[in-house]
Amino acid sequence: MGTLIYDGADGFTFDDRVLAHLQAVIATKLRRREGFLLIWTDRTSSEEGTLRSVWLDPSISIQFVFAHPRLPELNREWLGILTEKANSNSGLMLDDNIRAEIREEIPEGTYRTARTRKREA
Repeated sequence: MGTLIYDGADGFTFDDRVLAHLQAVIATKLRRREGFLLIWTDRTSSEEGTLRSVWLDPSISIQFVFAHPRLPELNREWLGILTEKANSNSGLMLDDNIRAEIREEIPEGTYRTARTRKREA
């Protein structure tokens, strides 16, 4: 598990593969001087979890600390989906299904397939 440390906070834990994808999307947005909202369910303190949101802004310090010395391979399709969400008015909602697919806990394409069906309906 890696850690996202924002504005000197204690840090928020994410799987290294999820954190690597977040790093790529966040770095791109902040490089463009674009702030945005990151929202996720934090299950570190309870199974039910706590909904967290952080406004990410280029003027505030951010660190990505990975548990392993090598970055996981990035999936371009996932980067596109996360970037699209980050560019939306509601912000980057990192729901459990997205995180599970990025961590490869559910079959690749499961979230994307459901998302495509919703668009077509």
